[in-house]
Amino acid sequence: MRLLLRADASASIGAGHIARMVAYAERAVARGFSVSFAGRVDNAEWLASRFDELGVTRVPFDAAGFDAVVVDHYGLGDVRSEINAAGAVLVSIEDDVFGRRPADIVVDSAFAPSPRPDDGSDVLLRGIEYAPLRDVVRQTRRAPAGPPLHVTVVLGGGAEWTSTVGLLLRALRDTEQPFVVDALVRGEPDVPSLLPGQAIRVAPPSPALLDILATTDVAVSASGVTFVELCCLGIPTAAVRLVDNQEPGYRAALELGLAAGLGPAETLASRLPSVTAVLRSLLTDAALRGSLSATASSTVDGLGVDRVLDSLASRTGTVRDASYR
Repeated sequence: MRLLLRADASASIGAGHIARMVAYAERAVARGFSVSFAGRVDNAEWLASRFDELGVTRVPFDAAGFDAVVVDHYGLGDVRSEINAAGAVLVSIEDDVFGRRPADIVVDSAFAPSPRPDDGSDVLLRGIEYAPLRDVVRQTRRAPAGPPLHVTVVLGGGAEWTSTVGLLLRALRDTEQPFVVDALVRGEPDVPSLLPGQAIRVAPPSPALLDILATTDVAVSASGVTFVELCCLGIPTAAVRLVDNQEPGYRAALELGLAAGLGPAETLASRLPSVTAVLRSLLTDAALRGSLSATASSTVDGLGVDRVLDSLASRTGTVRDASYR
């Protein structure tokens, strides 16, 4: 099968769409597909380097010559007719109303998808069991390092969240607990003066992320793609609702007991004492960390791409792959 992946990344978009396309590329190549990618990878080059390792070619966005196209993009409209006219099946990735378009196969890997109006789409694959996880996430084995607790702060690949990271570092300092923090962020956040037993290291996002997460005791994360990866790894997490499109996922994560909630990023400064209290509870309560870890890891199994590709195989009449079961 010839598969085209379409997504973008930038300082404002972040890197999550590229992370999901890497997951699709890995599993498709493993099945013997010929895979190409169309789109921008600004601010996500460290993720997109995986395309080169896999032999994924970079091409303009044109469905001609492909059997299927996977679109993961909020800015593209209804492209089903042109993709079908080129002889390809459209697989569309959406996050609630964001990126929603008619498609042959629609995928919404939300924790609790909301009702969806009928727009003529043929197959709906909805729920966290369809979440795309990269190989390196599924294969990582955790060996938490503490004490002191190792905390990782990661808000995705966007470059506009340095001030938010600075506020989170202040809240962590104010817990008065000992820790070693890895803050993965583009730019230079304000690092507060620290108390004895506290240390903070700042670095940009990179392929080293999974090595860092392997020894992470507690994560502070936005409620996007990285949060789903943290769930799969079973890392107890304090979640921030960074942008509007994360609201449904953030709300569902709290309702399902997958994370401790820090609320919306835009109001962190006015709520810093309550944010500090949540973080202090997570740092001091081992039972809470254990509960969040167990619930999260049992919810996200990392096999979502294979389930989608099985559906695509059924649609196109190609051989399914049951090896992941």
